[in-house]
Amino acid sequence: MSELLHLDLLKEERVLLAFSGGVDSTALFHLLLEHNITFDIAHVNYHTRESSDAEEQSAIALAQKYNLQYYIHSCRLGGVNFEHRAREERYKFFGYLMKKHSYRYLLTAHQLNDRLEWLMMQMCRGSGLPEMLGIRSHDRRDDIEILRPLLEWDRDSIEAYLHTHNIHHHIDESNADERYTRNFFRHRYSAPMMRDYRDAIRRSFRYLEEDNESLIKPMDFLSAEELSYAHNPHTFRSLLYGIDRFFKSRGILLTQHDKEALKKGGEHIIARRFALSIEKKYTFIAPYEHTVVMDKGFREKCRALKIGVKLRGYLYGAPRAFEVIRRLKDDLTPLRFD
Repeated sequence: MSELLHLDLLKEERVLLAFSGGVDSTALFHLLLEHNITFDIAHVNYHTRESSDAEEQSAIALAQKYNLQYYIHSCRLGGVNFEHRAREERYKFFGYLMKKHSYRYLLTAHQLNDRLEWLMMQMCRGSGLPEMLGIRSHDRRDDIEILRPLLEWDRDSIEAYLHTHNIHHHIDESNADERYTRNFFRHRYSAPMMRDYRDAIRRSFRYLEEDNESLIKPMDFLSAEELSYAHNPHTFRSLLYGIDRFFKSRGILLTQHDKEALKKGGEHIIARRFALSIEKKYTFIAPYEHTVVMDKGFREKCRALKIGVKLRGYLYGAPRAFEVIRRLKDDLTPLRFD
């Protein structure tokens, strides 16, 4: 059995636990108590199962028992692609809480089996190393800094911990439904592998994460009005990964066609909503506004600065964003449009 990861960080800062009441988050809840970590909990009720309300009440009762602050979000998400929209909904809720109450880290209860299942699914989609390691022990999503202390615990060890300490938890009956891709991989492949090769799998993920950190450099986007921009990393792989994460954080998944097109650099339209321009030093992303009528002076200034055509419609009505691009291109002359 492994120790919790990042205990030093957990003991120094205010943390918020994303708590479902299931096996993994319940185990993490009690392990945090054992290690005298100060934390509060956030629970999302999607009302998708008969037990949803009971799980909410259990979360409240558990928080009250240990004098913790609890936050509950209730929502009903109809339509298709529920898993994606549920993820967006809860991280929006978590982000609001993190900012309002000054929490430094969000804790999620992802564990080693989750990591293996994700890697297998990504391999079957033809992904590269960064995508296969999408579940990291220390990560960031938009402005949320995430820690995953259980990431070296496997599911059998977690269940054994709960059983040994006689800790009540809820079971999500949908986990048995193989119509969900993750469940299919879990039951057919990852669970048997984890039982036979747990320690080797744990070590492999440590090595892979170290290798990934040496290969992929972060791409930090800044913003001015609705313009986002970042200094380009040294490798194209880091560039593509940074752009992919930028759009994923906004609920947009790049297609394989998008990714192939990005290899050529230059300008692109993403999801019919965003203009993206990859230049030598910087990458710029802005809303795509192609119906704007611009005056001649502005067009000439854009041409002189070699600003991408697809960005210009937005920049015409965003003077602060335009000024940022001018300065990034080392043009410090006063603005004059004829």
